[in-house]
Amino acid sequence: MAAGGFQVSERLAGLIKSSMGKRKLDLFDDTKSYFFDADGNPLQEGYLLRNPAFAETLAAIQQQGSKVFYEGALAEKIVAAVKTDINGGILTMDDMKGYDVVERAPVCVDYRSYDVCGMGPPSSGALTVGQILGILGNFDAKTGAEGEHLFLEAAKLAYADRGLYMADSDFVNMPEGLLDMSYLKDRAGLIDPAKTMGKATAGTPPWKNASRLSPDTQLERPGTSHVSIVDSMGNVVSLTTTIETGFGSRVMVGGFLLNNELTDFSRAPEKEGKPIANRVEGGKRPRSSMSPTIVMQDGAPVLSIGSPGGSRIINYVARSIIAILDHGMDPQDAINMPHIVNRNGKTDIEEGTSAEALVSALEAKGHEVNVRDLNSGLHAIQLKDGKLIGAADPRREGVAIGD
Repeated sequence: MAAGGFQVSERLAGLIKSSMGKRKLDLFDDTKSYFFDADGNPLQEGYLLRNPAFAETLAAIQQQGSKVFYEGALAEKIVAAVKTDINGGILTMDDMKGYDVVERAPVCVDYRSYDVCGMGPPSSGALTVGQILGILGNFDAKTGAEGEHLFLEAAKLAYADRGLYMADSDFVNMPEGLLDMSYLKDRAGLIDPAKTMGKATAGTPPWKNASRLSPDTQLERPGTSHVSIVDSMGNVVSLTTTIETGFGSRVMVGGFLLNNELTDFSRAPEKEGKPIANRVEGGKRPRSSMSPTIVMQDGAPVLSIGSPGGSRIINYVARSIIAILDHGMDPQDAINMPHIVNRNGKTDIEEGTSAEALVSALEAKGHEVNVRDLNSGLHAIQLKDGKLIGAADPRREGVAIGD
């Protein structure tokens, strides 16, 4: 695909155009030559975009393994690319060589008759999705304004804990009891079905080595992709990846964009004399909201799902899981469902959808509602009755394909 090219979509063409000037997509030569034509104009929809440099990179990794990325010529190009007159980076070859891949245990929550599993810290996804589901497990499954209200209140409580406690667990003591069922039952008790609680505060989950922390309210920006895969041998993959914002740092090397993940850390190291868990530290991995999820039942996978979308990913994934598991919706219908989300603040409702009909009912319960574009990119595969049922979000360029 890199060598043969693909056609620029309407959405990609719009993103390139909107990233000129202020966002400086056309600032760096390699990046400009890829996303703009010879006259400096942004690529148009339908243009066949080839990437021979990326094809070379993939071939080198295929032939020589990951070492070429961290120690070889490609690593040297990365280090050189971030140290320019325009971009005063401090990355070194020792940094590249010293990077370690860390395998972490999955985080799972018992939700009704299912085990919902995802990636642990530094991603906050599985813990926060797990908290939302664990809280809602204390209620009967509801639909309409009543069901949306319960979801939004559960999301507020989960995001409050996320902001205070969740970060790279190699650097920060985190409560062991964030998914403790007794704790989540207590949190569910804070929800009034008749009215909103307003802004939620973090709870006090079971914790052996408690630390005094300050909450972080900084939310990461969307620049994420997701793919779900089930292969012919039954292996199931849910993979979310991010470079922070749509074009990362705007620096391009070897045919790919370098990330801008430093901004996923808290800008402030402390508040009111107490450290913020997601503060910047050397060697630390930034917190994300990536929520690649595999749902199990009786030890077997029944659903692979995930989404791009910045800090709203957690809402997107949790809502879709509930629609499929609780309400028996087809995965495509669940993904197509209008978004109603909350990150412990205003409630966002997807504009131009049937969800707008719920604005008055939610406002009557005290929700402050903001109608806006909500651009998820959910991808799901349900394993049911010996079949694979795939679904891709119509809000982006995704597609469900199978053999």
